[in-house]
Amino acid sequence: MTKLSMGSHPYLLGFEQLERLLERSAKTGNEGYPPFNIEQTSENSYRITLAVAGFAEDNLAITLEDRQLVIRGRQGEDGDGRIFLHRGIAARQFQRSFVLAEGVEVGEAVMENGLLHVDLSRAEPERVIQQISIKRG
Repeated sequence: MTKLSMGSHPYLLGFEQLERLLERSAKTGNEGYPPFNIEQTSENSYRITLAVAGFAEDNLAITLEDRQLVIRGRQGEDGDGRIFLHRGIAARQFQRSFVLAEGVEVGEAVMENGLLHVDLSRAEPERVIQQISIKRG
């Protein structure tokens, strides 16, 4: 028995790019840091929330790269001569990637109490019905 991929299924035409997006999202290298939530805030809107305690707004970068939302964080090392007896809060960098469907747009990003909120919205697609004429051959 052969395994059919989504792009080669006979009833799904033109979905090769969706299959590539799924493969790319599986390879994003997202570990477990920072933890995040994704919530649906209405029928056509979403909110991604990342726990970014210790990061300032200028330590974070949010970019949209070919329908992929990328959130990066980089903290500078403390070089002010402090001596830690225990260091449980590490200054580490991260990158989180989210593949967005066509029509999903990134709204505003807000920092609040150590949480970064990124709002997304999806435009309702127009329903198009097209009549195809049949010609005699």
